[in-house]
Amino acid sequence: MTARRTKARERALQALYQIDVAAEGIDEALARFWRSFEPVEREVMTLAETLVRGVAEHRRAVDDEIERVSANWRLDRMAKVDRNVLRLATYELLRTDVPVKVVINEAIELGKKYGSESTGAFVNGVLDKIASDLPAERRRAGG
Repeated sequence: MTARRTKARERALQALYQIDVAAEGIDEALARFWRSFEPVEREVMTLAETLVRGVAEHRRAVDDEIERVSANWRLDRMAKVDRNVLRLATYELLRTDVPVKVVINEAIELGKKYGSESTGAFVNGVLDKIASDLPAERRRAGG
């Protein structure tokens, strides 16, 4: 399951990036996105779509949280990869029960794979600040 979840996060990041760049509706973007990846494991697709739709649904709160902790960085000035890795991970931190360490480690890996040389450290710093403000029981869960 872990490998599928990692693959789903990767696909979710790619879809979020595409939506960010094309500024199109989520349904059209996802339909076009999946056509470029056929065949796709149903489980990966379902989980990735859940993540993308969750980020979209809670986008304002997610973006506000990222901007709150990244003092000198407005979202619109961040690299698109960095911004979308942070959106995905922040959504998972705030709205799912995935262990905090898992969310942060996966986000750092995604950042290293798709971002610049500094993405991993940047993502880690922002997510650590968000995680430190989570309730203690959320920070401890599964970690």
